[in-house]
Amino acid sequence: MSADVYSAAAEEGCHIFGTGCGFSPPGTELFFPTPWIDFGLPGTSGITKYFLVLVVALLVASAFWYFTTRRSKVVPGRGQSLAELLVFFIRDNITRTTMGKEGDKFLPLMVTLFLFIFSMNIMGLIPGLQLPVNSNLAFPAVLALTVFVLWNVVGIRRHGFGGHVKARLVPGGVPAWILPVVVPIEALSNFIIRPVTHAIRLFATMFAGHLLLAVFAAAGWYLFNPTSPMGPLFGALSVGYSGFALIGFLAFTAFELFIMAVQAYVFVLLASIYIGEAMEGAH
Repeated sequence: MSADVYSAAAEEGCHIFGTGCGFSPPGTELFFPTPWIDFGLPGTSGITKYFLVLVVALLVASAFWYFTTRRSKVVPGRGQSLAELLVFFIRDNITRTTMGKEGDKFLPLMVTLFLFIFSMNIMGLIPGLQLPVNSNLAFPAVLALTVFVLWNVVGIRRHGFGGHVKARLVPGGVPAWILPVVVPIEALSNFIIRPVTHAIRLFATMFAGHLLLAVFAAAGWYLFNPTSPMGPLFGALSVGYSGFALIGFLAFTAFELFIMAVQAYVFVLLASIYIGEAMEGAH
């Protein structure tokens, strides 16, 4: 929850059972922070809070590997065990199930993607930052584009340009007479819809989750009015209402943390499926 929302509510003195002003929920302005440095270039937003949370996320992901692997031993300690648990989880549940043992060469990429995406997501829960990096479409779009390029590179290197394109456009066993209909659909699905949905899935979930938490936090502040001019009974009611909002906020925060991990997992799982498909060729 952005501190700007709290400040605005405090300055207005807008609370339930108060001066009569209504609740003004936070909106999409949360996701468009004021630029600290504006370069004035078309299509850019300059240096904003997103740059800060991205750097912090990168440092968090780097610090994880540094502190868990700097003293690697044959008999792992707690930190090394945690790092190995993450690697084995990605290997056994993602890369080997989608690409077989050959997928082990992509394991470092998939582990890095998972940890980096999760670190970017949890920035929405860090006090003082509270802005998930992936709530800005530009960041998941770059990640999805990277996977899309890699998918094509792997397919072309394995089967040649013609073989890769044919495998993506002409499903096996489809009668020739229906190909004029199927080929455009496959082209749209594989080369446009696939990378777009890969990015939007992550973006939309982080956007909606952060907005929901912001609404609960702002509502909790609006409902808290123990010194209501309408009397102590209404003041006590306001505290009770605010307590329910706080419980909802804490519950959804825990749920959002789970969703952040799930979305990192889903993004990496889809990336692994796509690359495995490119390695396999015709389908």
